[in-house]
Amino acid sequence: MYIYNVTINIQEDIHDEWVEWMKNEHIPDMLNTGKFIKALMTRVMVKEEMGGVTYSVQYTAESKQMLQRYYEEDAATLRSKTAPFEGKFVAFRTELEVITEQ
Repeated sequence: MYIYNVTINIQEDIHDEWVEWMKNEHIPDMLNTGKFIKALMTRVMVKEEMGGVTYSVQYTAESKQMLQRYYEEDAATLRSKTAPFEGKFVAFRTELEVITEQ
């Protein structure tokens, strides 16, 4: 299994609206691609020097091929939907390969 991890720092003035959008629109849209089997949204418990609130959202894919299909078929469209929050967040993405789950 693979985890597509997106870490986002969102400005406090748009925070509440963004969290609702993530929970009610973006995460469901990601799952509705059929590329991911589950999603986990967590708050990073660190006070950032730059301010804002940081989250990690982890989307689990069954295979590297499924994750690649997401990049090819869905990523651009779904990322474009972040436009209302443009300039109000910083994000970085990482891929994680699950070695063991106990």
